[in-house]
Amino acid sequence: MNDKEAKLAVQVQPNARRNQLLGQKDGVLQIRIAAPPTEGKANRELAKYLGGILGIAKSRVVIQKGARAKRKLIIVKELDQDRMTEIIDKAAREETGEA
Repeated sequence: MNDKEAKLAVQVQPNARRNQLLGQKDGVLQIRIAAPPTEGKANRELAKYLGGILGIAKSRVVIQKGARAKRKLIIVKELDQDRMTEIIDKAAREETGEA
């Protein structure tokens, strides 16, 4: 992994009413995604949603492990680990009303 690449463990709940960050639990980011888990729709929506939060193209959000599971390991290109964590934490606080 180079310094412009970050790893992110996520647990996805598909078929939600809307896309939403729920915060971290045991080091895993909890995310609700409005798309169904069929034909890769939830994965595509996850990449688009995370890309939007992080300010990068959805193509820079790559599912390394767990493409067919609720728990996934995401590689985020173009951001270092510290910056990605800072952006995700701020967005999660805003979503949950803690900011």
